[in-house]
Amino acid sequence: MTKSQKNILAIMTLFACALSLGIFYEGVGLYRNWSQKPLGPALNSTPWELPATWTVVPNSLDQTRTPLPTFGYETETPVPPFLSCADLPTMMLLGIGSDARSDEYKYGRSDVIRAIRVDFQTQRVTVLAFPRDLWVKIPEVRDNLGTNQQKLNTAYYWGNPGLHYWDHPSEGPGLLARTLDRNFGLDVDHYLAVSMDVFVDVVDALGGLDITLEEEIDGRYSYDQSERLYFPAGENHLTGEQALTLARNRKGSVFNRMDYQNLVVCTLQEKLKSPDVIPQIPAMINSFQENVQTDLTPLQLSQLACLGTQMPISNIVFSSFPRNTFRSGEIYDPVGKYTTFIWQADFDEMKTYVEMFEAGTWPTISPPSSSEEPESGTSSCE
Repeated sequence: MTKSQKNILAIMTLFACALSLGIFYEGVGLYRNWSQKPLGPALNSTPWELPATWTVVPNSLDQTRTPLPTFGYETETPVPPFLSCADLPTMMLLGIGSDARSDEYKYGRSDVIRAIRVDFQTQRVTVLAFPRDLWVKIPEVRDNLGTNQQKLNTAYYWGNPGLHYWDHPSEGPGLLARTLDRNFGLDVDHYLAVSMDVFVDVVDALGGLDITLEEEIDGRYSYDQSERLYFPAGENHLTGEQALTLARNRKGSVFNRMDYQNLVVCTLQEKLKSPDVIPQIPAMINSFQENVQTDLTPLQLSQLACLGTQMPISNIVFSSFPRNTFRSGEIYDPVGKYTTFIWQADFDEMKTYVEMFEAGTWPTISPPSSSEEPESGTSSCE
């Protein structure tokens, strides 16, 4: 090789190294941008302009509407990529299970409403259930419907596109989060909404769930004696549809239903940690495509997954408000024009529990020492 050829080769090598280094840093930059971009509209999305009047769907009570007021939600300070999941600020996540029986989350009511406090520092996840039949004030809808009072689970339905009662980019999750804030003081950072069919697909992709019941669960009614509603005591191997039926069992009370849901979630969480799940990952990913609504970023999802691999299962705590907080009742629904069942409650008392929940001081796994303390329904996956 001549001297000139060596010089040319050296120059080309240096150029290739510089180009590779540039591509690497550009790739890191692109990853940083992608990993920190929300997968859906954030709760604090910039509001948009609406015309002074506009046509709504035929079922609406009014035919005109004024623009929505601007508002925003405070979110946690963005964290840099590659940060350990043990060094992150606490996250408040709104978990929503939609009863829409289709492959999309839209247009269903929120059958499951959970506030999920994720404490990365203590490696603890605390889940607080909100009864869906609470009669609440839903903001930003009075102009269209002539009322702003309805069941809590309707806020998600009214917020999703198609009805045009609430046209903020955050859609149903945003209106539900706004409703929880207005009525109970819950300050949500992010949301994750999943349709029931996605749950069915994921369980089936995992080969079903093995659940042990201490006693039989008979969800049959006089008008529906189907065997699918009956679960015997002992070991039960459930398909996705059967697991969903158990989780949605209405027999007994709403509190029994929450217990069933927690049992199914704990069993699912335990199975997801098994090495046998790895071959099923492609099928699970396929189940989630286009069927999950969230403003979490890929980075935040990876941080939650990181926490899940390190956290003891006993650190997942489920809770509901003390059961004597609620009283059953009925009320006339001016939109549906019928009398419906509702839960009545002291919202100021609920706000106090929410404040303690957000601070991480309630609930505790151990029951209160005082016999006068109300039962909170606290349990863990252990």
